Amino acid sequence: MSNPELSHQFETLDQQAEASSLGMWAFLVTETLFFGGLFLLYTVYRIKFPETFAECSKLMDLRLGAINTAILLTSSLTMAFAVHSAEGGQKRATVGWIFLTMLLGTAFLGIKGFEYHHKFVEHLVPGPHFQLESIHHREAQIFFSLYFAMTGLHALHMIIGLGVLAVISSMAAAGKFTTTYSNPVQISGLYWHFIDIIWIFLFPLLYLIGNR
Repeated sequence: MSNPELSHQFETLDQQAEASSLGMWAFLVTETLFFGGLFLLYTVYRIKFPETFAECSKLMDLRLGAINTAILLTSSLTMAFAVHSAEGGQKRATVGWIFLTMLLGTAFLGIKGFEYHHKFVEHLVPGPHFQLESIHHREAQIFFSLYFAMTGLHALHMIIGLGVLAVISSMAAAGKFTTTYSNPVQISGLYWHFIDIIWIFLFPLLYLIGNR
């Protein structure tokens, strides 16, 4: 009798889990290269305009950035608990931890949206309405262009991650995961941890370079 948890192209659940994990790691490598290009661009301009970047960093809301960092670190913990619960076949706990992870992710995006709103109000969005006194406009706009590009791309990945977790949560609620089959939760956890790691790099690069 065929196992409903086993796809037809695999011989065992272990083989299926290994293939899924390998596929996710390969995907994360490509995402690392993608973000790596932005980090390289940031590094080049940071070296070229160190004083301007430091001054622009002082305009970041350090308090909100720190709160968001704490939120994401906590969400990594709750996601790890979700994976552990799924491996133990604990349906209610898995759904609960995933829901809490999604709640924390939504809170992060809400705070980031609040930050974006302030940047619009303060005319710190690159373009014809950009206004900033005492700092070279062209160099400052480069900083804020990188800020919006890097944090915006990160936010997009978070939105995708929330969508993935919503699907995984519905699967967990339907009892799809057992002690022998929980790989979708595990690879979703890898993606979520990747998002958190990217922010760990973004936070000091954008918020802490102003010698605070």
